[in-house]
Amino acid sequence: MCKMNVNLIHLFFVKNMQRKGLFIMSKKLVAFFSASGTTKKVAEMIAEEVKADLFEIEPKVPYTKPDLDWMNKKSRSSVEMSDKEYRPAIMKKEMDMSSYDEILLGFPIWWYVAPTIINTFLEAYDFSGKKIVLFATSGGSGFGNTVKELQPSAPDAVITEGRLLNRGTKQEINEWVNSL
Repeated sequence: MCKMNVNLIHLFFVKNMQRKGLFIMSKKLVAFFSASGTTKKVAEMIAEEVKADLFEIEPKVPYTKPDLDWMNKKSRSSVEMSDKEYRPAIMKKEMDMSSYDEILLGFPIWWYVAPTIINTFLEAYDFSGKKIVLFATSGGSGFGNTVKELQPSAPDAVITEGRLLNRGTKQEINEWVNSL
């Protein structure tokens, strides 16, 4: 049986047991990348709501305002996003992902998908058997092909599209986390 099927069976078993009140253990991590602070605010609210640990994905070289100018084809973000194989370096932190059952992964939408720094993060740690639920902030675009583009970076995890949390209100976040 392939690893993906085993992971899906495991996730189904755990969720079924939790619904029956027989198995409550579920440690969550809210990991996020935020270039402007918008996604960070949402991630902090989610972590507080679900009582999860918080992990900031930080680029080795912080993004500047000119780096984020999507109208400039030579800006750092434009160059990175035009090459799907590009992996911006991140500040690698010692983190034992095996202690988490579920990762809520947040980022701003860039060019209709997750920024490539999210691929860097997924490739830097072992997410085998983990459920990764995405959340994002966006000026107007949706998730696009995000799950499809991220899955190869964490092939043994189950990545699911979560929700755009553009307003970032407590009510919006509460409704979303209660639907998980």
